[in-house]
Amino acid sequence: MEDKRMNLYEAEEFDNIREIIKNVVKKHSENKAFIIKETKGEEIEYRNITYKELDNDIDSLGTALVNKGLKGKRIAIIGKNRYEWVISYISVINGTGIAVPLDKGLPEVEIESSLIRSSADAIIFESTYSEMIENIKKNGKTKVTEFICMDQNEKYEYIYNLIEEGNKLLEEGNTEFTEAEINNTEMSILLFTSGTTSASKAVMLSHKNIASNIYAMTKCEDIRSTDTNIAFLPFHHTFGSTGILMFLSRGATNVFCDGLRHIQKNLNEYHVSIFVCVPLLIESIYKKIWQEIEKTGQTKKVKFGIKLSKFLLKFGIDIRRKLFKQIIDKLGGELRYVISGASGLDGTVAEGFRNFGIEAVQGYGLTETSPVLAAETPKSYKAGSTGLPMPGVEIKIDNPNEEGIGEIIAKGPNVMLGYYENEEETNKVLKDGWFYTGDLAYIDKEGFIFITGRKKNVIVLKNGKNIYPEELETLVGQLPYVAENMVYGKEKGDDLVVSVKIVYEKDYAKNNWSNKTQEEIEKIIWDDIKKINSTMPNYKHIKNLIVTDKEMIKTTTAKVKRYEEMKNL
Repeated sequence: MEDKRMNLYEAEEFDNIREIIKNVVKKHSENKAFIIKETKGEEIEYRNITYKELDNDIDSLGTALVNKGLKGKRIAIIGKNRYEWVISYISVINGTGIAVPLDKGLPEVEIESSLIRSSADAIIFESTYSEMIENIKKNGKTKVTEFICMDQNEKYEYIYNLIEEGNKLLEEGNTEFTEAEINNTEMSILLFTSGTTSASKAVMLSHKNIASNIYAMTKCEDIRSTDTNIAFLPFHHTFGSTGILMFLSRGATNVFCDGLRHIQKNLNEYHVSIFVCVPLLIESIYKKIWQEIEKTGQTKKVKFGIKLSKFLLKFGIDIRRKLFKQIIDKLGGELRYVISGASGLDGTVAEGFRNFGIEAVQGYGLTETSPVLAAETPKSYKAGSTGLPMPGVEIKIDNPNEEGIGEIIAKGPNVMLGYYENEEETNKVLKDGWFYTGDLAYIDKEGFIFITGRKKNVIVLKNGKNIYPEELETLVGQLPYVAENMVYGKEKGDDLVVSVKIVYEKDYAKNNWSNKTQEEIEKIIWDDIKKINSTMPNYKHIKNLIVTDKEMIKTTTAKVKRYEEMKNL
């Protein structure tokens, strides 16, 4: 039964992505779907693409792809987040064939391997990958016969030439793409997981999987047609690709990030109102806000303002955005909603944003679940929790221990079809209609889910005690100078020693520790670790420390690759 707290907003349910796109075009045809920044010399121009134009580009490209003999074929897509990626993806799944999004951060040998494993027939790519594509082409190990470039390149077919061709075919009455039958329950997307320890698995997803998750998200989250979303999460990641479709389903405007260093500038440039990103970035922005507050001597004033606004909220008076206008203005002036995904968000950071009048929620999910299984909403959140199950999704804790902690298992229309050509791994995670996530959690009396960590990351001591690294990482991550950290068990004799590797922020060190030696810096950090230890039972105490300013090895969604890091310790 659906939890009423999760059904906050009106939403329409559709069976496939084509229906979602056609519906939003009917309702918001003249809304700006995308704002594209184009640099011409020193001049910057902004091109607006309406929903009507987006729809036409999708139908034109799809028609041209089908005309090229790619009907029912597998088409890989690789590149940064950009408009051409979006129309390629939708054109493929909405009547051409099967989309295979590729991680743009992978080395050439792994991209080639992905093309081989997915049996891709074509690839749509941006020009920065031209050399790699040429090498893969020469190697001749893949099935790829069609090479389409998102940018003008004389060696390859240009995507906008195809759009032009497709448009002419549409005008001549060609309906091969627009009237193509979509099987809502067959594989339409083949997506590789960003596995942090072993070889990635290829996840098979259908229109029904994605469409059901878009419906669930729009029921839960306050997404408006007047919003501007900055597409930050990579599209080859499920949260990135399903996320952009979800914003399109609401008629919102979408813009692109110029890069991690330019986030704040882009928030101001486009007056972004919604930001979906990873906890690492959200927590970093929050820390910088407070560093600026402290630097300008405003700490007492801001803390008093938070207390006052909380008191007034009890009486239905909300002055937060007026009171903290200066802070909000530095984030573009319009930011009202922050959604965190990919890993757990520190509850104090979420509360901190809410204190300033910016709604902050987090979701939980996996590539295999299209991706969201549970989420917080503006009216349903609890510190440390990842929220409630999504509408239509059932979640249980399998084999809970005495603390109620066990593996999260889920059932719903968003659960994948299985792993491509990997029946053994599929059978390990799909049992009697339930998907076994590999994540550990407990559920409280009100139904809120509290994730304690990954099953495979648990540190099991000789005395039988279990330590969940993620719990300690959250506490360590609250230290003002910590950019990232990893808690792990270091072998010592026949037992494990709870250890932490800390990467400190270079800017913080420059501003606060410029006259300190490495030994003195480590002493400061050790003292803080001891304070954290004093709040924990003895068996959870961190007893080994590595300090560095060098970034850890991470996936493209900013998750630390524990296995790779452990090899280097």
